[in-house]
Amino acid sequence: MNRLRRPFQIIRADLRAYLLINALVYGVLLLGMGLAMIFPDLHAARTSSFVDGGQGALVDTVVGSPWVFGATIFLVNVFATALLLIVLPSLVIPFAGLIVFVIKTIDIGIILAPVNRTSALILIPHSLTILIEFQAYALVMFGAYLLGRSWLRPATVGATTRRQAYVRGLSRLGWLWPTALALFVIGAVYEAVEIYFLVPLVLGT
Repeated sequence: MNRLRRPFQIIRADLRAYLLINALVYGVLLLGMGLAMIFPDLHAARTSSFVDGGQGALVDTVVGSPWVFGATIFLVNVFATALLLIVLPSLVIPFAGLIVFVIKTIDIGIILAPVNRTSALILIPHSLTILIEFQAYALVMFGAYLLGRSWLRPATVGATTRRQAYVRGLSRLGWLWPTALALFVIGAVYEAVEIYFLVPLVLGT
């Protein structure tokens, strides 16, 4: 039972920071969308780069099977994004992963922006995917923030040395991961359902 309570205890202990990180994550995503709507050429360029690049090729490879598609989404979200972009930089430089992910999120917002009727319709079912997956990212970012704060200010975790504070911050980050992973699973399953059933429904195809 303590394993289930611990992530929520960590959140409650620093609720203000958790809410601010959520505001940052979703706010930056909306900023990216806003930039794309103001500068349509920017959206066109980033979308074209995505489709023609490695990510587009990966989607084309796995899109034939809902199960493979969902599993791929999960792996990309967990390993290529949460671990590689948020956690790993933060293990070396305090808060570095937060900065990297903010830049990544602006780019995602530019690509997902509802710049025409089709993309606006797709965004209706995809909004729930965004809500779930970015909440998982927010949890990981919150953990990275706690790690960085502990590292720079050992007294916040009752530590006397930076090494001890680093370990305690890392522990808090680790406790948040199971909840984030559960959200990543839910998000990947829903995104597969969305792509194969809901998007064709809203587009009338």
